[in-house]
Amino acid sequence: MQAARGTPLTTGDDDSPEPADDAAPEASSPERRAGLFVGVCAIAYVLDVVTKILAVELLSDRGPVELIPGVLTLTFTRNPGAAFGLATGMTLVLSLVAAAVVVAVIRIATRLRDPLWAVALGLLLAGALGNLTDRVFRDPGILRGHVVDFLELPNWPIFNIADMCITTAAAVVVVQSLRGIGPEGRRTVAEDA
Repeated sequence: MQAARGTPLTTGDDDSPEPADDAAPEASSPERRAGLFVGVCAIAYVLDVVTKILAVELLSDRGPVELIPGVLTLTFTRNPGAAFGLATGMTLVLSLVAAAVVVAVIRIATRLRDPLWAVALGLLLAGALGNLTDRVFRDPGILRGHVVDFLELPNWPIFNIADMCITTAAAVVVVQSLRGIGPEGRRTVAEDA
């Protein structure tokens, strides 16, 4: 009986390993979400950069290449503006906006607890960095560089992997917002009430 009484006292003590084990998954959750965020961002960014290098090397001196007939054509172009050919004379402003997006995403990412938000923000950061990289390092000059676009669908402007990442991120953010789930993984106050 003494041993039976002693066991609950030992496991219920604040220094016991059981509460620490219960707290461990919560403590590691931000690290897992940060790892997911960084992993998604790194893979998407590298994919964007590599495909743009290949597009410049293989497509810049030739006409459109029909990859999937009637669905996907590889058409090389350099875009000084935003998506859909908008703001072509505002390359510097677009570069500064992309830099601001990068900073904002990194700040929000420090609070990440939700895996879908981690994926969305990772894609958003990769897309912003991918196009910003072009604007910084490509002709005609720093912060005025033209973005490499090469993917063309029927009735859709030519785009790149970074654009796909940004679009996918926006869709996930909308879904999570409609569900009332923020980056911290909590439902909004309106949902709780």
